[in-house]
Amino acid sequence: MLKEFRDFALRGNVMDLAVAVIIGGAFGKIIASLVNDVLMPLIGLLLGGLNFSNLSFKIKDAVVNYGTFIQAIVDFTIVAFVIFMIVRIMNRIQKPAPVADPTTKECPYCMSTISIKAKRCPHCTSQL
Repeated sequence: MLKEFRDFALRGNVMDLAVAVIIGGAFGKIIASLVNDVLMPLIGLLLGGLNFSNLSFKIKDAVVNYGTFIQAIVDFTIVAFVIFMIVRIMNRIQKPAPVADPTTKECPYCMSTISIKAKRCPHCTSQL
């Protein structure tokens, strides 16, 4: 069982996923800092000094911090947009796989698949 687990854990897909999770966590911290320390103060300034994190209301003893929720929505939107832009750029950078030259063709008379170099169809013996 230990050998099976080791084989599973060292598979390429699992290692790729582990690297992606670690990089994603670090990337999330960078985006959170960008939003909290750069964008939200500017948005608050544009809205007349409004600070989203301080927005809340109280119902009896429960405090509802809806400003934190707004902050989370803004964080998610920015992260989703940045990931979209990165994937878009990566798709443009990647070259399409080269198309291999065909090695076969179809006989126009019997519709059999034949070698591209054939001058006569081996199935119907038609001159090509």
